Amino acid sequence: MTNEPATPYTPSLGFLLIDAARLMRRRFEQESRDLPMTSAQSQIIARLSRNEGIRQAGLAALLDIEPMTLCRHIDRMVAADLVERRQDPKDRRARQLFTTETARALLDPMRKRAAVVFEEAQRGLSEEERQALMACLETLVRNLSDSDAGEPPPGATSKARFKNSGKAERHTMAAEKETIR
Repeated sequence: MTNEPATPYTPSLGFLLIDAARLMRRRFEQESRDLPMTSAQSQIIARLSRNEGIRQAGLAALLDIEPMTLCRHIDRMVAADLVERRQDPKDRRARQLFTTETARALLDPMRKRAAVVFEEAQRGLSEEERQALMACLETLVRNLSDSDAGEPPPGATSKARFKNSGKAERHTMAAEKETIR
């Protein structure tokens, strides 16, 4: 054993992105405690408001959660008058999801709180640095949303297939520059 000095820790891109997302989510939750919905519900409302009429499976793919998990959230949100299920006029077996007036009234307060969090997170960055950060993150999302990325291996589990079933929707999401703004 040698007594060589330890190599200084350099955080990886993945750890930095995960930490930044976790801290921003935590701060948004703190800022939004007075809103009558959970953090998960606010994410669903934000995504659904940009995809009115989407089917539940498509929304689950956009949110990257299991369809049954989303179903339970949607059930509670229907009961709370935040989401409405309507029969798909093209397929009577399918249901489309829409935000209600109650949910749409919460979008502006959500966006204002998100703007506070985004401003806090970017404190100390110049306008040029902020634009460069957004451009770089958009490139990362676009690169990872590529139709060839993340194909499940042959014989993959249904969970792996689910995670890749919404690639087109996730690519569309990336193109939307999804933020709550």
